[in-house]
Amino acid sequence: MDRTHEYLRALRALDGLRNAVLAGIHLYKKEKVAEFLLITDRSFTEAEEAEARRISGTFLPAEFSATVKIAKRVLDEDLLRERIFAFVCGSFPAAAAFLKVEDISIQLLESGANFYFSVAADELSFFTSGKLMDAVSAHLSSQYCGTFYGDVRVVQKQRDTSALSEPIEEREEVFVSEIRTFPIEGYKRIDGADTIPTDAVYIADMGDMEKEFAVCGAITYLEEKRYVKRNEKTGEEMEKIRYSLTITDGTGMLRCTYFPKKATEEKIKALQVGDSIVILGVNEEFNGHPSFKAGKINLGRAPEGFVPKAKLSRPVPKFYHTLFPEPYVEYKQAGFFDVEEKPAALKGKTVVVFDLETTGLVWQPSMGRMDKIIEVGAVKLIDGEIREKFATFVACNERLTPKIIELTGIHDEDLVGAPTVDKVIADFFKFADGAILVGHNVNFDYGFIRHYGKENGYVFSNPSLDTVVLAQEQLAAVGLANYKLNTIADYYGFDFNHHRAFEDAATTAKIFVELIKRRGSLPL
Repeated sequence: MDRTHEYLRALRALDGLRNAVLAGIHLYKKEKVAEFLLITDRSFTEAEEAEARRISGTFLPAEFSATVKIAKRVLDEDLLRERIFAFVCGSFPAAAAFLKVEDISIQLLESGANFYFSVAADELSFFTSGKLMDAVSAHLSSQYCGTFYGDVRVVQKQRDTSALSEPIEEREEVFVSEIRTFPIEGYKRIDGADTIPTDAVYIADMGDMEKEFAVCGAITYLEEKRYVKRNEKTGEEMEKIRYSLTITDGTGMLRCTYFPKKATEEKIKALQVGDSIVILGVNEEFNGHPSFKAGKINLGRAPEGFVPKAKLSRPVPKFYHTLFPEPYVEYKQAGFFDVEEKPAALKGKTVVVFDLETTGLVWQPSMGRMDKIIEVGAVKLIDGEIREKFATFVACNERLTPKIIELTGIHDEDLVGAPTVDKVIADFFKFADGAILVGHNVNFDYGFIRHYGKENGYVFSNPSLDTVVLAQEQLAAVGLANYKLNTIADYYGFDFNHHRAFEDAATTAKIFVELIKRRGSLPL
């Protein structure tokens, strides 16, 4: 029995809390107080509230004291019906397409309720396949006291096709392939170049470049590394130097490795964090992955007062049409103690942390055919706190390979009835509006998002941050074996189901907050 069930078993011995639900724990680190948020459907006494506080304290470290906040929440048919409808719309959009609020009927019980979906015979599979019923029951059990059971009733339905004949939104045929650039000022030679670059490509757009190009930004991380290289002809071993560095231009971060020449070694060594440089390089394939190969480094900067310009795009949709974000709830008790302090650098900021599962690794059209997105998971942070979740499978018109099935646990049948990528992208564009996008190896996932966004007229120009880069900067002295997501999660003590989009996104968000807390500022 886990600690949450132990806690609830002790709590439910009290008559007024016989059906209590633990809705959350607020931790106040400075005061060393934990506030337990409880929901009950019964009247409770002051003595029971005091006993609940005492029980809660026994599940805390000795230096913490407990308070409890108990809310009495009695089931209401109309509210329950609306909650079920909203949950199905957000988590099971394929089923939601055939559902109205009035198709849901409620039978209140002494403790809990039964709920029924009235559907046509040809809609039955959307409600009986998969885990829809179990998911709705689990969702209600986390919000209300008691037990919840769902079933389906087959009825004759009069279809309303009027909405299907009307476009959801007037579609502007804008398929922009623009690669944004800005003029380079203050160019000064260090490594030189055959041709002096006059313009730099936005880091956010560099994934679309196929030939040699320049990027320009401020150094946020710089590390000199020494290694031994063997001369293939003589067998002689020589010590060499390479540099790992990260730059940002306000639209994204680029981390790369640079090998200096002997003639330029001292000038490169003199560079410092905060200096603005120009890197000339090319996108290439390395070990099956897209990679940026840095060629030459020189000094240069963006124009004074540079503000990145937005790409032309379809407007942000006024409403969500297929996927509806839900409030983020951490059900695991251990999770209530994660990320207790919010970094000041995230105050006033909106951040969307996202992750994708795909059919392969090809995310740049220049590398060949594009692979497909099969799952999107994201969370939204406001002021450093996770507030909303956005998660869905994505329809795929090709069979998944055994390797992808083994890696993700996603099967072909999971994608049946899922929304198509054009609908997912439209709603994700709204979800990400005005936010900084964050991911673990973000260029990979962002490459897919930009490609399929552009195909449907949505141009993603959000600034982005990479938790791989941040971890390499902030955890270099820790001695991690690598900077994989599960390795960093283990370091921070975060448990999760790896290689599923939403779980990866939620864990990445917690890691991001910890890294920014450690850094003390945003690198944008």
